[in-house]
Amino acid sequence: MEEMARRMPNILITGTPGTGKTTMSQLLAEKTHLEYINVGELVKQHNLHSGRDEEYDCFVLDEDKVVDEMDERMSSQEGGIIVDFHTCDFFPERWFDLVIVLRSDNTTLYDRLVARGYSLKKVQENVECEIMQVVLEEAQSSYAPEIVQELYSVSIDDMESNVTRIMQWMEYWMQNNSK
Repeated sequence: MEEMARRMPNILITGTPGTGKTTMSQLLAEKTHLEYINVGELVKQHNLHSGRDEEYDCFVLDEDKVVDEMDERMSSQEGGIIVDFHTCDFFPERWFDLVIVLRSDNTTLYDRLVARGYSLKKVQENVECEIMQVVLEEAQSSYAPEIVQELYSVSIDDMESNVTRIMQWMEYWMQNNSK
């Protein structure tokens, strides 16, 4: 089934917790005026979970509820949505025109997660996920290779450079795909 072209691209920004997804997504939304959806906040606001995991101090995501909640907006011909979440394999492939996987070095990531007050176990598991490239491999196996981009995100300069790069990509996309 051929999808109808969107007016503006939909962008997923994903990566291990602590790689800078939310900060970069908010900056990108501010500069582009695209709609920003923080899926973690959406889950809390609309109870799109099946309770709490006390060990990890987080909600147990109900993927079907999340997809149902977001589908109408994400499937709109208008497009122009930035989605920020730490995992991506359950989102329909048709939703996104660009998938950004933010990466970080282990020391920076460790320090960021400790500063958030994560338990040592949660910090170690997230750093291990980053080392094993879990989110990158998930994105690469869930979406067409040509739309998945891995971007390094350690410094403010990296973030600003990444935002500029995405905005250049958007300009190109709109010249070649937009209705």
